[in-house]
Amino acid sequence: MSTLQRAKCQAKAHPLAVDAVLAAAVLVCMVAGSFVEPRHRDSVSWALRTPDTLSLLLITLGAAALVFRRRAPMTVLALTGTLSVVESVTGDPRAPVAMSAVIALYTVASTTDRPTTWRVGLLTMTVLTGSAMAAGSLPWYAQENLAIFAWTGIGATAGDAVRSRRAFVQAIRERAERAERTREEEARRRVAEERLRIARDLHDVVAHHIALVNVQAGVAAHVMDKRPDQAKEALAHVREASRSALNELRATVGLLRQSGDPEAPTEPAPGLDRLDDLTGTFRNAGLHIEVARADQGTALPAAVDLAAYRIIQEALTNVQKHAGPQAKAEVSVVRVGPNIEITVLDDGSGEDEDPDSGGGHGLLGMRERVTALRGTLTTGPRYGGGFRVHAILPVKNRTPGEDPA
Repeated sequence: MSTLQRAKCQAKAHPLAVDAVLAAAVLVCMVAGSFVEPRHRDSVSWALRTPDTLSLLLITLGAAALVFRRRAPMTVLALTGTLSVVESVTGDPRAPVAMSAVIALYTVASTTDRPTTWRVGLLTMTVLTGSAMAAGSLPWYAQENLAIFAWTGIGATAGDAVRSRRAFVQAIRERAERAERTREEEARRRVAEERLRIARDLHDVVAHHIALVNVQAGVAAHVMDKRPDQAKEALAHVREASRSALNELRATVGLLRQSGDPEAPTEPAPGLDRLDDLTGTFRNAGLHIEVARADQGTALPAAVDLAAYRIIQEALTNVQKHAGPQAKAEVSVVRVGPNIEITVLDDGSGEDEDPDSGGGHGLLGMRERVTALRGTLTTGPRYGGGFRVHAILPVKNRTPGEDPA
């Protein structure tokens, strides 16, 4: 911190001491001015004189009042103005008591609004100049009277300029702080959204593959002794599912790497073009699935394509986990107008058919994905048994005020 900055900080911390120093400086100037008398003849010259006791008393009172100019600016202005009027009427020659009134007027102008400055400034100029012209010992057109008018105007104008600059700087500082807060809030919001997206992806990957591993491991343990060939096949499916889980986890976690990392993943996000591979993994786990598609030729945005894939993946994972060993699932992907509709049905009769009953986040993650794309999601039990997941995703992004079809 520089010496000037330290001085400013100390001045802000001790305003009364600063005002006391200012009052002392003004007192020295007024006392020095009271010993000098201007003489106007052929040329301007100066002569020494001895001020009277009343003038010195008025000078001292005016300077002392300036110590409290920030605490009570109007009161100090009224007091110093009164002392200046008394000096203008009684002083012959005059002492510069009006200097204290000019400082007080500057303080009022720098701490109040502009209309108040105009009113107070005009009143002070009128009273001081009028009393000096009307009741003073000098002619009304004397330069000393005009000087009072000029100096009071300068004090009011300077104070108003300082107040305006102070308000301008404060406004700039507030705008900068508000912009900084906005940037920080935007950064936090983006980080939260990215964390939520990564959490959804991790949940979908882990829930899907771990469910398949669990089923195939159970099959392998059940037939290990009597049908070793089937057990080997189940273990091969376990290995394949675990490899797929590791690959997808590596790709998802790789999103947390820095952009310049040479090992950042380059594999595209999964979409409906991998739907056959997805359903194949569930069929290998023993789930009967029928797939119907009427979306050929539809080019989906990357976000919609990924959301459709994850919704089907999570819905089939819930069927595998909750619908029972004999459940069958139906998957349909249909293009309807400006939307793509995803439907996953099952006829399960398991005791834990409701996916929400396990306290998981699968349905919540699906709903968040659909809401982020401004689509709609409907889930619930089917009449006669089973569960239904139905999602409507817009093929094109909607504007914020547009309602879904």
